[in-house]
Amino acid sequence: MASRLTALLGGMALAVLTGCGDDAPRPADDAPVTLTERMGAPPDPGFARADAPRAFTFPQDHGAHPEFATEWWYFTGNLDASDGRRFGYQLTLFRVGLKPGAPADDSAWRTHQLYMGHLALSDVAARRHHSAERFSRAAAGLAGAQASPLRVWLGPWSISGAGDTTFPLTLRADTADIGLALTLARGAKPRVLQGEQGLSRKSAAPGNASYYYSHTRLPTHGRLRIGDTTHAVDGTSWFDREWSTSALADDQAGWDWFALQFDDRSELMLYQMRGVDGRAQRFSKGVLVAPDGRIQHLAHSDFALRPTRHWISDEGARYPVAWRIEVPRFGLALAVEATFDEQEMRHTVRYWEGAVDVTGTHSGRGYLELSGYAPAAESSASQ
Repeated sequence: MASRLTALLGGMALAVLTGCGDDAPRPADDAPVTLTERMGAPPDPGFARADAPRAFTFPQDHGAHPEFATEWWYFTGNLDASDGRRFGYQLTLFRVGLKPGAPADDSAWRTHQLYMGHLALSDVAARRHHSAERFSRAAAGLAGAQASPLRVWLGPWSISGAGDTTFPLTLRADTADIGLALTLARGAKPRVLQGEQGLSRKSAAPGNASYYYSHTRLPTHGRLRIGDTTHAVDGTSWFDREWSTSALADDQAGWDWFALQFDDRSELMLYQMRGVDGRAQRFSKGVLVAPDGRIQHLAHSDFALRPTRHWISDEGARYPVAWRIEVPRFGLALAVEATFDEQEMRHTVRYWEGAVDVTGTHSGRGYLELSGYAPAAESSASQ
């Protein structure tokens, strides 16, 4: 979802630019913030805005767009080990422009770009969610992005393509506790331009939008590591790509984002922007991709989302981890349920992102992201 990369702002940026190394821990007295708290600041007017549809060019658009304030390469997937054990994974690399324009060239350390990565593994059988965060300035070769051949890197974490064809993609990320090395094939599905020919509007304010495309079904194989145990895995991934210069509108509290892959080889992406009154706004959108690749765009009026169960985090954030989804136009009536509840990301920013199961008129698997669900005390204080 488009607002995801604003997670890079705030205290994490200060820590990197004042000399903390990669994987620098968040200070103990620096409480995590929600993604939406970092969406409130207006963007620097010197950055470009996503304000009209554009022509996409590949492989160039797989690379960085430093004229925009924020950008990300986002992967999730559900994978199975040879012994039947199931895992979910998330790997996201973010770029944030600290200020527009090019820096002075008087030092190899001078840069206007900052990179952050989030890595997470959900061990479904053990009901354990493992995650890590990494960040670095884009200087002295520590982090960066190029389009051809595609390579986005943050220290040893990387996304690599295969020349001008881009696919297959290789994902690599390792920490002392977890790691992954995955290969993602192109698959048969077309690239999906989200929203209006790739322009995904998030509010009525001009420029409050992103350029957004997806690859909704990528055959995946490789390995995952948790501790000293490595699992050979196969499954399916989802690749989202966005860049923007925008912020949440004053009347917006957060968003709910669904990326669902059905057993009949169709896919459904839905997101709803929530107002401060808790209601879905008209800029909520979706897309249904048929088994043969046909794409149907969905307006807010085409679907209904209703939470059916909540999980409360240790800090008191109340996340809706089970949902009823209805898309009457296509006869969809779905139940979406977290594979287990404790899949909250708690690093520089706080949000819930995890593997889900789908039952109903269609069965399948997917990923769910929930943002803007602050602990009750914070929510009350902001009202």
